[in-house]
Amino acid sequence: MTALQFQTRLLSLQDNLFSFALSLTANKEDALDLVQDTTLKVLDNRERFVDNTNFKGWVMTVMRNIFINNYNRVVRTNTIIDASADLYNVDTITHSGFDTPEGSCDINEINRAIERLNEEMKTPFALYVSGYKYEEIADLLDIPMGTVKSRIFAARQRLQKELSDYHFN
Repeated sequence: MTALQFQTRLLSLQDNLFSFALSLTANKEDALDLVQDTTLKVLDNRERFVDNTNFKGWVMTVMRNIFINNYNRVVRTNTIIDASADLYNVDTITHSGFDTPEGSCDINEINRAIERLNEEMKTPFALYVSGYKYEEIADLLDIPMGTVKSRIFAARQRLQKELSDYHFN
Protein backbone atom coordinates (compact mmCIF):
# COMPACT_ATOMS: atom_id res chain seq x y z
CA MET A 1 0.00 0.00 0.00
CA THR A 2 1.42 3.40 -0.91
CA ALA A 3 1.72 6.25 1.54
CA LEU A 4 -1.11 8.09 -0.17
CA GLN A 5 -3.43 5.04 -0.03
CA PHE A 6 -2.54 4.56 3.63
CA GLN A 7 -3.35 8.18 4.47
CA THR A 8 -6.58 8.06 2.46
CA ARG A 9 -7.75 4.93 4.30
CA LEU A 10 -6.85 6.51 7.63
CA LEU A 11 -8.74 9.71 6.82
CA SER A 12 -11.79 7.70 5.76
CA LEU A 13 -11.88 6.18 9.27
CA GLN A 14 -11.97 9.48 11.18
CA ASP A 15 -15.73 9.30 11.88
CA ASN A 16 -15.41 5.71 13.10
CA LEU A 17 -12.41 6.68 15.22
CA PHE A 18 -14.31 9.56 16.79
CA SER A 19 -17.29 7.32 17.62
CA PHE A 20 -15.03 4.73 19.21
CA ALA A 21 -13.05 7.40 21.08
CA LEU A 22 -16.28 8.92 22.38
CA SER A 23 -17.41 5.53 23.67
CA LEU A 24 -14.09 5.17 25.51
CA THR A 25 -13.80 8.67 26.94
CA ALA A 26 -17.46 9.82 27.21
CA ASN A 27 -16.17 13.35 26.60
CA LYS A 28 -16.04 15.15 23.23
CA GLU A 29 -12.77 17.02 23.84
CA ASP A 30 -11.01 13.93 25.18
CA ALA A 31 -12.34 11.94 22.23
CA LEU A 32 -10.96 14.49 19.77
CA ASP A 33 -7.59 14.35 21.53
CA LEU A 34 -7.63 10.56 21.38
CA VAL A 35 -8.44 10.59 17.66
CA GLN A 36 -5.56 13.00 17.06
CA ASP A 37 -3.13 10.92 19.14
CA THR A 38 -4.22 7.77 17.32
CA THR A 39 -3.89 9.34 13.89
CA LEU A 40 -0.37 10.54 14.67
CA LYS A 41 0.64 7.19 16.16
CA VAL A 42 -0.72 5.29 13.14
CA LEU A 43 1.08 7.62 10.72
CA ASP A 44 4.32 7.29 12.68
CA ASN A 45 4.02 3.49 12.63
CA ARG A 46 2.90 3.01 9.04
CA GLU A 47 5.71 0.52 8.39
CA ARG A 48 4.30 -1.79 11.09
CA PHE A 49 1.04 -2.31 9.21
CA VAL A 50 0.99 -5.60 7.32
CA ASP A 51 -0.87 -5.62 4.01
CA ASN A 52 -3.86 -7.96 3.72
CA THR A 53 -4.80 -7.48 7.36
CA ASN A 54 -7.78 -5.63 8.80
CA PHE A 55 -6.72 -1.98 8.59
CA LYS A 56 -9.67 -0.67 10.60
CA GLY A 57 -9.11 -3.29 13.32
CA TRP A 58 -5.42 -2.39 13.49
CA VAL A 59 -6.18 1.33 13.85
CA MET A 60 -8.86 0.69 16.49
CA THR A 61 -6.41 -1.49 18.44
CA VAL A 62 -3.87 1.33 18.38
CA MET A 63 -6.56 3.67 19.75
CA ARG A 64 -7.59 1.24 22.48
CA ASN A 65 -3.97 0.79 23.56
CA ILE A 66 -3.38 4.57 23.66
CA PHE A 67 -6.53 4.96 25.76
CA ILE A 68 -5.46 2.23 28.20
CA ASN A 69 -1.96 3.66 28.54
CA ASN A 70 -3.32 7.17 29.09
CA TYR A 71 -5.82 5.89 31.65
CA ASN A 72 -3.12 4.05 33.58
CA ARG A 73 -0.91 7.17 33.51
CA VAL A 74 -3.76 9.30 34.89
CA VAL A 75 -4.47 6.79 37.66
CA ARG A 76 -0.80 6.78 38.67
CA THR A 77 -0.50 10.58 38.66
CA ASN A 78 -3.79 11.11 40.51
CA THR A 79 -2.84 8.90 43.43
CA ILE A 80 -3.43 11.06 46.48
CA ILE A 81 -0.68 11.32 49.05
CA ASP A 82 -1.55 12.94 52.34
CA ALA A 83 1.14 15.60 52.76
CA SER A 84 0.27 16.00 56.44
CA ALA A 85 1.06 12.37 57.23
CA ASP A 86 4.22 11.67 59.17
CA LEU A 87 5.85 9.41 56.59
CA TYR A 88 8.99 8.94 58.66
CA ASN A 89 7.17 7.28 61.54
CA VAL A 90 4.73 5.10 59.62
CA ASP A 91 4.77 1.51 60.78
CA THR A 92 4.92 -0.07 57.34
CA ILE A 93 6.23 -3.45 58.40
CA THR A 94 2.97 -4.38 60.05
CA HIS A 95 1.00 -3.21 57.01
CA SER A 96 2.94 -4.85 54.19
CA GLY A 97 5.24 -7.78 53.71
CA PHE A 98 6.69 -6.26 50.57
CA ASP A 99 9.25 -4.05 52.30
CA THR A 100 11.34 -7.00 53.48
CA PRO A 101 13.92 -8.70 51.22
CA GLU A 102 11.63 -11.72 50.97
CA GLY A 103 8.66 -9.49 50.22
CA SER A 104 10.42 -7.69 47.38
CA CYS A 105 11.20 -11.07 45.83
CA ASP A 106 7.54 -11.99 46.20
CA ILE A 107 6.30 -8.87 44.38
CA ASN A 108 8.86 -9.40 41.60
CA GLU A 109 7.69 -12.98 41.19
CA ILE A 110 4.05 -11.87 41.11
CA ASN A 111 4.85 -9.35 38.38
CA ARG A 112 6.75 -11.98 36.36
CA ALA A 113 3.83 -14.40 36.70
CA ILE A 114 1.40 -11.76 35.44
CA GLU A 115 3.68 -10.98 32.50
CA ARG A 116 3.73 -14.68 31.57
CA LEU A 117 -0.04 -14.72 31.12
CA ASN A 118 -1.14 -14.75 27.49
CA GLU A 119 -2.60 -11.49 26.16
CA GLU A 120 -6.16 -12.90 26.19
CA MET A 121 -5.99 -13.21 29.98
CA LYS A 122 -3.43 -10.53 30.85
CA THR A 123 -5.29 -7.56 29.32
CA PRO A 124 -8.66 -8.13 31.06
CA PHE A 125 -6.88 -9.07 34.31
CA ALA A 126 -4.71 -5.93 34.24
CA LEU A 127 -7.74 -3.74 33.53
CA TYR A 128 -9.68 -5.39 36.37
CA VAL A 129 -6.81 -4.91 38.81
CA SER A 130 -6.56 -1.27 37.63
CA GLY A 131 -10.14 -0.70 38.78
CA TYR A 132 -12.23 -1.28 35.69
CA LYS A 133 -15.56 -3.06 36.13
CA TYR A 134 -16.42 -6.18 34.12
CA GLU A 135 -18.84 -4.26 31.91
CA GLU A 136 -16.28 -1.52 31.21
CA ILE A 137 -13.68 -4.12 30.24
CA ALA A 138 -16.17 -5.87 27.96
CA ASP A 139 -16.98 -2.59 26.22
CA LEU A 140 -13.35 -1.57 25.98
CA LEU A 141 -12.17 -4.87 24.52
CA ASP A 142 -15.37 -5.42 22.52
CA ILE A 143 -15.95 -8.91 23.94
CA PRO A 144 -18.89 -10.38 25.89
CA MET A 145 -18.96 -9.80 29.65
CA GLY A 146 -19.01 -13.55 30.28
CA THR A 147 -15.76 -13.87 28.33
CA VAL A 148 -14.21 -11.12 30.46
CA LYS A 149 -15.26 -12.89 33.66
CA SER A 150 -13.96 -16.26 32.51
CA ARG A 151 -10.61 -14.80 31.39
CA ILE A 152 -10.12 -12.99 34.69
CA PHE A 153 -11.09 -16.17 36.57
CA ALA A 154 -8.64 -18.21 34.45
CA ALA A 155 -5.89 -15.64 35.09
CA ARG A 156 -6.51 -15.85 38.84
CA GLN A 157 -6.45 -19.64 38.75
CA ARG A 158 -3.18 -19.70 36.79
CA LEU A 159 -1.57 -17.13 39.09
CA GLN A 160 -2.68 -19.02 42.20
CA LYS A 161 -1.20 -22.22 40.78
CA GLU A 162 2.09 -20.57 39.74
CA LEU A 163 2.43 -18.75 43.05
CA SER A 164 1.26 -21.59 45.32
CA ASP A 165 4.67 -21.79 47.02
CA TYR A 166 4.32 -18.25 48.33
CA HIS A 167 2.44 -17.44 51.49
CA PHE A 168 0.73 -14.06 51.22
CA ASN A 169 -1.00 -12.51 54.20
